[in-house]
Amino acid sequence: MLRCSCVMFQAASCPKGQTPRMCLCVVIMQHPKSTRSLALFSLSVIMAFVLFGAVWSITEKECLPGGNLFGIVILFISAVCGGKLVGLIQFPTLPPFPPLLGMLLAGFVLRNVPYITSAVYIDQNWSAALRNIALAIILTRAGLGLDASALRKLKAVCLRVAVGPCMVEACTVALVSHFLMDLPWIWAFILGFVLSAVSPAVVVPSMLLLQKDGFGVDKGIPTLLMAAGSFDDVLAITGFNTCLGMAFSTGSTWFNVLKGILEVLGGMVAGGVLGCFLRFIPSEDQEDLVIRRSFLLLGLSVFAVFASRVAGFSGAGGLCTLVMAFLAGLNWKQSKAPVAAAVGRMWDIFQPLLFGLIGAEITISTLDPKTVGLGLATLSTGLVVRVAFTFAMVLVAGFNFKEKVFIALAWLPKATVQAAIGPTALDMARRQGDAVLEKYGMDVLTVAVLAILVTAPIGALSIGLAGPRLLRKQMDTNLGNKSEASVTRESKL
Repeated sequence: MLRCSCVMFQAASCPKGQTPRMCLCVVIMQHPKSTRSLALFSLSVIMAFVLFGAVWSITEKECLPGGNLFGIVILFISAVCGGKLVGLIQFPTLPPFPPLLGMLLAGFVLRNVPYITSAVYIDQNWSAALRNIALAIILTRAGLGLDASALRKLKAVCLRVAVGPCMVEACTVALVSHFLMDLPWIWAFILGFVLSAVSPAVVVPSMLLLQKDGFGVDKGIPTLLMAAGSFDDVLAITGFNTCLGMAFSTGSTWFNVLKGILEVLGGMVAGGVLGCFLRFIPSEDQEDLVIRRSFLLLGLSVFAVFASRVAGFSGAGGLCTLVMAFLAGLNWKQSKAPVAAAVGRMWDIFQPLLFGLIGAEITISTLDPKTVGLGLATLSTGLVVRVAFTFAMVLVAGFNFKEKVFIALAWLPKATVQAAIGPTALDMARRQGDAVLEKYGMDVLTVAVLAILVTAPIGALSIGLAGPRLLRKQMDTNLGNKSEASVTRESKL
């Protein structure tokens, strides 16, 4: 039997008495998948041309080579393709490479290849705005991903693993970068908190693969690492926002310290008020509840991030978003999952843009080899101290020696948070037009990109290789899967 897929009607049969050719339909056999794929591809191409024509008729030069819209679209497509290509690199018994590496490299290539660079132009204001929107989405996901029940269950060991290594690495990087890279103390701590965040985007998929095979499930190691990863990120982002506000404050040191404290308190209070607001509005009896909640949550998050910087309290916006999303999810309880899934779909759109834009910020011709070398030395020192301190944090947690080594190695990867907050200080320095602050901001961004390129693949490989060798395998994984369901549902930051 022949059926047709009309452009205007999905999977509609041809009108009675007409052949597929007469009604201009694409003939699709009942079974062959290749014909369906060709029809879907053709429809996608037609829709793309229609969209381009509509945008061109409105914006004209902006969507042609050299325009902002053209550059953003090309960057987005290149980042998606780069992510897909890197995701295809797989080896037996190893987790796949993080697609974010391909996205980062795509932006880097577009920025540094002659002739392409001039065609793919993106205004710095547009780039900063898109990255800040991505930051708001990341912070929203982080807040929704915090699981109070998992924290109560894991108790002290989760707090030790989340807080201890993060703070120690931040202080270590600050100390080393101050003397090696000549960064002022406040900028050294900005770099420290940028590098101290672990990446659930790398840790969670790797943990899920080990959990599926039963490795470490009996001791709850995947649950521990996935839950602690979210709290680790929240702490790093909070410390970063506090230091960022102090770095761009004017006045005496005591005034800056007081302003930093006020930003933290103000962000928490504002987030608490907005979180309670989202508990009652929209009410649960309204239609399209998930859409309305998602719209309000994301809208308020973006507003908090941008408005706090307009008001001169840049550190308050991020913390406000985290607290608001956490309280909203806590109040929504079981109905939080659909909202978190909707926010995740928004992240799927902005993730390629974020990593592509980060890669496009790095220009080889202006890159200082000394900064790269000293940055790698600072990063390596911080990682060594982090691994050692993580091992010390789980000495009395009931794990054997091999499990302690694995937990320490699993705390290496860095990616998403570094991409989100790494260029923030540079953007603020550019708005002030201070060349010295711009140099500090570029140093922070350069080391953040190096951290992604170095630790993301090494961390993923370390987890994949060490897991089966260091963790005990549990044959029946049903119990472990049930206990980790609530933690993994929204842990991918």
